[in-house]
Formats: sequence, structure tokens, C-alpha cells
Amino acid sequence: MVRSEIISKLSNRIHKKLKKSELGKILDTILNSVIDGITENKASEWRAFGRFSPKKIKEKIGRNPRTNEKIYVPEKISMKFKMAKELKNKINQNKSYTN
Repeated sequence: MVRSEIISKLSNRIHKKLKKSELGKILDTILNSVIDGITENKASEWRAFGRFSPKKIKEKIGRNPRTNEKIYVPEKISMKFKMAKELKNKINQNKSYTN
């Protein structure tokens, strides 16, 4: 599902009085708060959905696969997501998965 589909669902189901542009700003605010938390090395938790937390990836010496040259890869911060038990149970209720 893409951003526009989420905004349309919010508009149809929940907030018919709010404009789609206002719902887009609300969605952006929520996502930016998760991003800001990760950049500040803090976790964000949404009950019944999951937990977004920062993950530090150590620096290393990698290699360029094309030239086989050794390259330095600096330390990075990534994000990991741990699914809440409620979400996991809801997803696994319908066990038929199609790709």
C-alpha cells in the first residue's frame, strides 16, 4: 500500500471532514516523529503494531564486487522493526499467503 492509498482509506473510513492534504500532513508528522526518534537514538513504539528502534552497524572493510578492490565502509545507523504480538496474530489468522 502506498501513501496515497493510506490517505484515501483514512479519508473514507475515519475523517470525512478533513481534507486529504490535512490527512497527508498528519501522516507525514507521524512518520517524521519515528524518523526523528531514530536519528536521536530513541525507539518509537506503537502499541498493537510494533517497535521501531535504531541499530548501529559497525564499520568494516568491504570489497567492490566488480574490481575486487577493498573499500572502507563507515559506521551507519539503520532501523529495525519488531512486530507486536497482536499484529503477528492478526497477520497469521489467514494462513493463505499469495505473492
